[in-house]
Amino acid sequence: MLVHLHVKNLALIEEIEVEFGPGLNILTGETGAGKSILLGSMQLILGSKISKSMIRENADYALVELLFQVENPRAEEALLGLDIFPQEGQVLLSRKIMDGRSISKINGETCTVTQMKAAASCLLDIHGQHEHQSLLYPQKQLEILDAYGKEEIWPKKEKVKADYQAYKKCRKALKELDMDEEQRNREKAFLEFEIQEIESAHLASGEDQELERLYRKLSNGKKILEALQAVHTMTGYDGEGGAGEMIGNALRELGRVSEYDTQLEGMESSLQEIDGLVNDFNREISSYLDDLTFDDETFFETEQRLDLINGLKAKYGRQIEGILEYQQKQQEKLENLVRYEERFQEAEEQVKKSEKILDAVSHDLCSVRKEYSKQLAENVIEGLKDLNFLDVNFDIQFNRKSSYTDNGFDEVEYVISTNPGEMLKPLGKIVSGGELSRIMLALKAILADRDEIETLIFDEIDTGISGRTAQKVSEKMAVIGRHHQVLCITHLPQIAAMADTHFEIEKHLKGTETITEIHPLTGDDCLRELARLLGGARITQAVLENAKEMKELAQVHKNTRLK
Repeated sequence: MLVHLHVKNLALIEEIEVEFGPGLNILTGETGAGKSILLGSMQLILGSKISKSMIRENADYALVELLFQVENPRAEEALLGLDIFPQEGQVLLSRKIMDGRSISKINGETCTVTQMKAAASCLLDIHGQHEHQSLLYPQKQLEILDAYGKEEIWPKKEKVKADYQAYKKCRKALKELDMDEEQRNREKAFLEFEIQEIESAHLASGEDQELERLYRKLSNGKKILEALQAVHTMTGYDGEGGAGEMIGNALRELGRVSEYDTQLEGMESSLQEIDGLVNDFNREISSYLDDLTFDDETFFETEQRLDLINGLKAKYGRQIEGILEYQQKQQEKLENLVRYEERFQEAEEQVKKSEKILDAVSHDLCSVRKEYSKQLAENVIEGLKDLNFLDVNFDIQFNRKSSYTDNGFDEVEYVISTNPGEMLKPLGKIVSGGELSRIMLALKAILADRDEIETLIFDEIDTGISGRTAQKVSEKMAVIGRHHQVLCITHLPQIAAMADTHFEIEKHLKGTETITEIHPLTGDDCLRELARLLGGARITQAVLENAKEMKELAQVHKNTRLK
């Protein structure tokens, strides 16, 4: 449950810290005191956007922190599935909003808004005063039904989703094959041209690299010849000043004196090795020069071959291997075109097969939904009777969509009759705003019991109701509060009287600034707030007595009927 709320620098809130308790937590206050701001701060944790204007004037940032004590095993399991590990059973969600950006954290670790929203949805459910209007939309109605039976429905939804993707893939493959004979002939001719162009080149792997080396050699033949002739002369034995001639002279000089010193013999031996190496190198240069030829025909052929290969590279691939791979792919396309009729028929069969599978799993999903729709309708009728719908009938009707979707082919419509003998009609044609709000309350209570969400937040669930209906709503809220932590913003004294913990939200001046504060009420303060809700601006002794009686009757109801 939500045990602590900390809000700082948000609109009229300078800084507040609230300790919430178990059961029914009621929040009341004058219109404009800041109740919507308090609810909005919690919605920020659920990913709501915020404008720069919401940051308190002259403040650098706004901060919202929610501390939860996780007691429900299913909630803890859901958090673990998100890699969120409660610390001593607690989870701290915080969001710091600055100019143009925000920082979200879970247990002190930075996270995305999406991760924050996923974590918060495991821990609390907020029902705002306008959310009940969404109940008029078929998509929302289907979502509620799926949430009600999710243990069996959701696995089948996943199966439908997977088979729908397979069906779409088959339809796409068939569509890509769908072409007229003229288009096929053009495609075939183009493929044959490309394949023939590559085949006629008789490419060999690595050929281009070898040709490039040969081309560099042939195009620089004159430079090579001149350089090698100079090197041959410099290392030769014929010309004066050649390395071979000079080393030979050095050997003769060293030979005349080496017999006088053994150390000189070692030097003579080393110089003889050098003379041998120079001699071998000089002969190798001479042999290379003898074999060196630079005929124009070879150069032209090499240049032409390289131009051909480079032209193919520009069209089909950066390397010869890439060109050959491209040829293989085009060959496969050509073969597919040759057997087009056969492949088109195969693709049609695949579409029919995948559609048959999708239809079967969609029917399976529909059947399970219908089973749960009966249970949900019965629970809704029971819940609405608790909320002063004295003679109500409710049902969920199914229609089939014109096409398949990844959520099956079901379209549902909630229908209701609130008077004896009245035909079942869609919600939007029957119920008022207050009735719609009560229907949503009944559904929230049903879903909360199945999901075991620990904290439920209701903002002005009392819209459009009064009198006996208000009393029934208050009793329903008390029932929900026995199994969940409930935070309820209300204007009705009947609901406020049921509070296990009562908070007052008030706005007042602090110096020259207007600030919103929240504090718990007990004893006489609680009675005075109930009296304000009952009697308005003027609180008389009679109103106070009425408030006291209302509080006592609420306590009796909780002590006797909710045991």
